[in-house]
Formats: sequence, C-alpha cells, structure tokens
Amino acid sequence: MRVYLDGEVLEEHEAKISVFDHGLVTGDGAFETLAIYKGQVFAATRHLERLARTCMGMRLEPPDLDEVEKAIRRVIDENGIADGKVRITYTAGDSGLGSARSNTKRRLIVACESGDRTTFPTSVAISPWPRSEVGVLAGLKTTSYAENVICLDWALERGASEVIFKNLKGQLCEGSGSNIFFVMDGQLYTPAVSTGCLAGVTRDLIVERLGAKEIEIEAEVLFEESVVEAFLSSTLREVQPIAKVDSREFSNVPGPITIQTARGFQEIIAEGMNP
Repeated sequence: MRVYLDGEVLEEHEAKISVFDHGLVTGDGAFETLAIYKGQVFAATRHLERLARTCMGMRLEPPDLDEVEKAIRRVIDENGIADGKVRITYTAGDSGLGSARSNTKRRLIVACESGDRTTFPTSVAISPWPRSEVGVLAGLKTTSYAENVICLDWALERGASEVIFKNLKGQLCEGSGSNIFFVMDGQLYTPAVSTGCLAGVTRDLIVERLGAKEIEIEAEVLFEESVVEAFLSSTLREVQPIAKVDSREFSNVPGPITIQTARGFQEIIAEGMNP
C-alpha cells in the first residue's frame, strides 16, 4: 500500500514519522475519514471544511485543503482502490516530548484501504462515563481518541459494537465514532450539536435532506416504549439499524423509517459525490 506523507507518495514501509511528532506524543492532531465509492471520495468538501474547523478549534493552522484533496486523489489512484475509505491525519509536527507545540512544519498523512460498509443491525451499550459538552474538544474530530478507545473496548466486552455517550447533563450525545438517531411518535430525531456531539457528515445530510430533527433529550429516552426505532450513522456505517440498547431489544429491525432513511441516503450518494 502506498501512502502520502508530507508531499511524497511512498510505500507503506518507507513512510516514517519522528518519535517526536506531537500527534504521537500527545494526540495533538486532527483527522477525517472519507468513504470511497467506485474510486471516488464522497462529500470531500464537507469533510475538508470540517477538518479546517477542527484545526481552528485546536488553535492549529489548517492544512492547504487543495494539497489535501490532491493527495487523496493520488493515494486512491496509485493504490487502485475502488471501494473503501481514505484517512487524512494532520498533526502539529515535531514538537519534542512535552505538551507545548514547537514552531515546526505540520505533518500531513493520507492513507487508504479497501473495505465494505457495516450496515447490518447491531447492538450498542450506554457508557457509564459521560462525554463533556463543555470541554475544549467538544464537537471536534481530533486524534486525542483514548476516551473513545477505552469506552468502545468496554462496550465490545459486553457484546456491543458501539458505545453511546450521555453528556454531563445526562442527555443523549453520540457514539465513539458515530451519531445516533431514534424514532419517536413517527418523527426521526438526533441529538443537537449543543449536546457536545460531532456534527457528522452523514448525520448532517440526514438532517438537511431526509427530515430528521435535532433535539436535546435525556438518554433514557432510548428505553421508552414511544421510541420504536434507532440507528447509527457515520461515513462507514452509513445507516446502521440498532437492534439492542443494553438490555432493551427493538422489534422489526430495521424499522420502516430506518429503511426509508437508508434508501434516501443511497439516493443522495447516487445524485453525486459532493453533496
């Protein structure tokens, strides 16, 4: 596999970064994962704009987005990827072993791999640890991912494929790498960004184009009888039905609104690669 590293496309074994890279030492970096369909990336503009917003939120100057887009194209073409994903990682560069950044060149890495979507019904577990909606990283897509890794590992031990976070107020927030939707009284809802969730690209398209409404609501709503469907959304999950939340099981999975949303999202993809 060939990867892009700081202006060069190299063989995977040739691509090396310094042990002093601040992304490695402290998690000081931003990233994006984009879906590849038939050799084309989906929603590149939305992803790159969010990458820039994350960098600004981190007080880190954004990369040259034209360079990033060209790097994506080179990596996909040189690896001959038809369907899969591409990952952009942007770090503060070499900054020693402390927390402070140095005024050095930032680092840009672009890599890709083949793979299928995970759209089959799944189970989720509610994290006993909350997500902060008021923290400095709230709503940003950073490489400081240890919280997600630990909580997801906890959920996997319990037979779930994703962990769902409440925020500090006890409101429904997001998954470790996904957004969550639910159907209540015939209406599709998803947590508002004010809950601290990431404004996912798939999530935003479902809100903008497929009729979902944003809401602030207690996480316990998922256990109420009025909630009859739920699903996860993300770049690689697309629309993934939830069959079980902790001990609560949904019937008729996927439900009619989940099916309708999944079909609607496929129509968005079919309309063009840059919605």
